[in-house]
Amino acid sequence: MVFDFRYHALSLIAVLVALVLGLLLGVAIGDKGLVSSAENKIKESLRKDVRSEQKKVADLNDQLTAKDKFEQEVYPLLVDGQLQDRKIGVVFLGQPSEEINNEVENALGAAKGKRVGAVAIREPLSVDKLVSSASGTRYEGLATGDDQMWEDFGKRMGVQLTRGGKLIARERSSLFSAVAGSTGNYDGVVIARNLPDDVKGDDLHRLNAFETGLMTGLTSGNVPVVGVEHADADPSQVPWYRDHGVSTVDNLDQTAGQAALVFLLAGNTDGAFGVHEPRLLPDVVGGVG
Repeated sequence: MVFDFRYHALSLIAVLVALVLGLLLGVAIGDKGLVSSAENKIKESLRKDVRSEQKKVADLNDQLTAKDKFEQEVYPLLVDGQLQDRKIGVVFLGQPSEEINNEVENALGAAKGKRVGAVAIREPLSVDKLVSSASGTRYEGLATGDDQMWEDFGKRMGVQLTRGGKLIARERSSLFSAVAGSTGNYDGVVIARNLPDDVKGDDLHRLNAFETGLMTGLTSGNVPVVGVEHADADPSQVPWYRDHGVSTVDNLDQTAGQAALVFLLAGNTDGAFGVHEPRLLPDVVGGVG
């Protein structure tokens, strides 16, 4: 069930407006008796309105508590064993998020999947360090390389995140600002993008080429890749994810979003799901239209 909290906010605003009008009315009326009578009526009316709104809020809280309890009890039954022993990696493009990291881990737990690694791409890219780590390979020329070279490099990194490889091991400290666990091989990948505001000019141009290549590499095999964000993300990264050919979940902070993530990582379906999409869940679990 979806609750429209805007309605209740407007109701409370209406109560405050009535209070202000009551005070103005008290000032405008000169007769003390009339003022007192008007004040009493307004106060009683306001008390009733406030009590009514308080009851609505309490009822909503009760319903939300019951909804959360239901979801917590049903979720394990819904996703049980869907990701049995699959190794899942989380890739942050830019600033990592502990919340998203924990939500992914929570989602995988009941599905019997394992979050074996989480990495954060250093953005803007550290060109000098990347070049140094790539010494002896074709990528040692990245410093003067064009968009195609940066895109090729990104693709190579994406492929090696899912299949393993020597270059990504060499670039580990140069490419990633944070690493927890393994840098591959991954059986499924969760992408969370949070581009820093201060990336501009050549750095941004270079990063766009790299990220395009990275996504191409990640999606080049049979490994499910899912882009995620919270329901209140602004700006949303869903259009970027979809432009790069991956499925999306726009409400990972909700139980329904975590369920959608599990079924997408299981490889049984693809698409865009969440509170800003036509469906919360894939058809494999009776998608909600």
